Amino acid sequence: MKYDIEWYVNDNGAQVRRLILHLPESVDIKDVTADCFSVYVERRDEEGKIIYTCPVWYKKEIKKSSGYRKILAAYPCDAGGEAKCTGEYVALEMDMEDFLSRTIVGTLDSSKFIDTIYRVTQIREIGELAGLVFDELGEIRCPQTKRWAHGRSSYVQLPLQFGYYSPDTEDTRPLIIWLHGAGEGGQDPRTAYMGNNVVALSSSKIQEYFGGAWVLVPQCPTMWMDDGTHTYGHTGQSMYCDALKALIDEFVENHAVDRKRIYIGGCSNGGFMTMRMVIDYPDYFAGAYPMCEALYDDTISDEQIQAIRHVPIWMLHAMTDKIVDPEETSVPTYKRLVSAGAGNVHLTYINDRPPFPMVDHGCWTIGLNDEENYDFNGQPVITDGKEVTRFQWLAAQKRE
Repeated sequence: MKYDIEWYVNDNGAQVRRLILHLPESVDIKDVTADCFSVYVERRDEEGKIIYTCPVWYKKEIKKSSGYRKILAAYPCDAGGEAKCTGEYVALEMDMEDFLSRTIVGTLDSSKFIDTIYRVTQIREIGELAGLVFDELGEIRCPQTKRWAHGRSSYVQLPLQFGYYSPDTEDTRPLIIWLHGAGEGGQDPRTAYMGNNVVALSSSKIQEYFGGAWVLVPQCPTMWMDDGTHTYGHTGQSMYCDALKALIDEFVENHAVDRKRIYIGGCSNGGFMTMRMVIDYPDYFAGAYPMCEALYDDTISDEQIQAIRHVPIWMLHAMTDKIVDPEETSVPTYKRLVSAGAGNVHLTYINDRPPFPMVDHGCWTIGLNDEENYDFNGQPVITDGKEVTRFQWLAAQKRE
């Protein structure tokens, strides 16, 4: 029997949230319960072998990627998964705290989607149905990626792949650029916007701030910090600067983008590239929103600080970040900008020591959920007399 997979993208990236089972006949909601089924899954590599991986990326524990998943709810539905009192399909909602739900594995260098092979067994009767086995994959869908598509730049020297979201309008709209972290590089642009909750930028909440906006997510084959040596160096340079700017220019030329409202941001390695691009093109972007940015402050000259002090920038970093030290990156750069007279520069410095939630390096989980609204001094950021979150603030910025 067939089953469909539904992905859901959250702070852990794309995960399998639901299975939609194709039944041979209609069933009633009163007969369908979670304990009618068992769900077994294997996460496999390209060769069909079961993967051994770390359930938590910063820990050394290795687990075999196979086992049974916990079913939280079961109910009849239509082919699209909408709950019904009766139906020829059944939806199984599963616990996404289980690492077996994740569809992407990776390292600090790159990530990739893997095969998730399910076998669902009916273990209790549902009306006249008994003993069904669902082990034939139908389709995979992700409602959050509706209106997302892929492309490739035509820059001959170094073409880059990208994912992008189109707003539901033909009118000129702002452009939000997101630059992925080191773990989302590679050859599949889906990992650049589904490896973390980047699709939040196309959510109704964020889109409403901007009145609808394009979202562009370029992907580099290695990492943005690659200065040509393919290492995480301290030079502050990137081999991708020209290629990235060419991609952005080409995208703007081919789409209805408001050229006075182009925003750039990203996390970690992408935060590095955000600051690199702002420095290299100080009069191009209307605003920047780097998170746990990795551009060492000692690679930024005083002249460069002066040249970008007019650019609206809102940084985000956690005090306990063990991967990118904020005292070598965001904090001194922020202080230098303020000392240089920057009038619209902010830094949310997350105190994630207990009793606050611990995010360490992963402050983008807070950033992409638009949960921060305070500055380095702990006071709210005010725009037009109102307290604002970072994306509300970003949407208000416009280049002269």
